Amino acid sequence: MTGSEETPSFRLAYVPGATPAKWVRIWNERMPGVPLTLHQVPAAEVSGLLRAGEADAGLVRLPVDRTFFSAIPLYTETTVVVVPKDHVITAAEEVTVADLADEVLCHPLDDVFDWDAPPGEPAFERPATTEDAVELVAAGVGLLVVPQSLARLHHRRDLTYRTLTDGPESTVALCWPEAATTDLVEDFIGIVRGRTVNSTRGRQSAQAAQGSQGSSASQDKPKRPQKPASAKAAQAGRGAAQSRAGGAKRTQSGKPAKRGKPRRRA
Repeated sequence: MTGSEETPSFRLAYVPGATPAKWVRIWNERMPGVPLTLHQVPAAEVSGLLRAGEADAGLVRLPVDRTFFSAIPLYTETTVVVVPKDHVITAAEEVTVADLADEVLCHPLDDVFDWDAPPGEPAFERPATTEDAVELVAAGVGLLVVPQSLARLHHRRDLTYRTLTDGPESTVALCWPEAATTDLVEDFIGIVRGRTVNSTRGRQSAQAAQGSQGSSASQDKPKRPQKPASAKAAQAGRGAAQSRAGGAKRTQSGKPAKRGKPRRRA
């Protein structure tokens, strides 16, 4: 089977914590003939996956290499600090970075925040993953700052979290290689941007507009407007009258007509 005969499909990668379910549902309703496959990928690996062409697009966390990728920011997540349920921080609904100055803070190697020196005291060693850091928090070793989606993803009954009002933020974006902006990528962009199926900005509507250009090409050349029949008749009448008047003028401007002999009086 050749590539052109293969059933088209759309491959969407997404980082842990991202929630593509709503957009996948809309895709399945609008594009039942094009299956969408999901691939959850660690945040540090999604860029390489897209570069290798193993996914058509991805839900990633910014920043990305904008010289290679196109990206549409979708939403910015709330930042929280994960703590044991009996920790003193739980007495407040919100905390600040200053409130963490005396706390041991776990800083996993796969941290999604772009900060070199997190607040508080560093842990004895950096855990390999966010999941490992959550285990350390549960063991009473320290606290952890993450996007709220990751706190929910790694939820435990003995842990809770509080909003960190002035901490770093994580923005989730739809990302794809700019040189590989396919029709299916455009279709998915329309879905995440909330376009309706009948939107004039959709790819199918654009194709229909292009198809209609050929049939209307002959109408693009302006035509000389035709005068109404009544106007034509009036013009013809004026032309005939002018012709008769011209004939009369020529008779008057020529030599006088020859006169007969005068009648004799009786």
